[in-house]
Amino acid sequence: MKIQSYKDTDKIELNRLALEAFAEFKGQYDNWSQVESKVCNMSSLSDKGEIIVARKLDTIVGAIVFVPPGLNNNPNIDNSWASIRMLVVSPEHRREGIGKHLTKLCIQKAKDIGASNIALHTSTIMEIALPMYLEMGFIKIKDVEPISGVEYSIYKLELCI
Repeated sequence: MKIQSYKDTDKIELNRLALEAFAEFKGQYDNWSQVESKVCNMSSLSDKGEIIVARKLDTIVGAIVFVPPGLNNNPNIDNSWASIRMLVVSPEHRREGIGKHLTKLCIQKAKDIGASNIALHTSTIMEIALPMYLEMGFIKIKDVEPISGVEYSIYKLELCI
């Protein structure tokens, strides 16, 4: 696996991967078209944070967005914290440690810049990602507004600097 920073030339492949990764949840959202319009535009998050991609055989199989403190636009996350947005892994490559590796990279980036906490926004429908986050030490701090009928919560990890 090769880890790289996102490049504009990755846009189509990244957006396709994000949609592929979320497709299994299509029937759980009340308004899939609204969710789909955001998911299939993951590349636009490069304006809000650092997109990191994981490649196998020159194909993007995973991606995550690291948002440093001060750049978070989620009103439910303290702006002084680092945050993680939109971890996606190809369904064919799940349970290979790609998501965990990408999440650990974001945690390390947060530590390297002196962040006291790193947070994320996720749902119980994320049956692979949520247990992984909990195993890594993230704790639920609050429930937030549902997205198209799906419940979401904020989780945070306190960082020992």
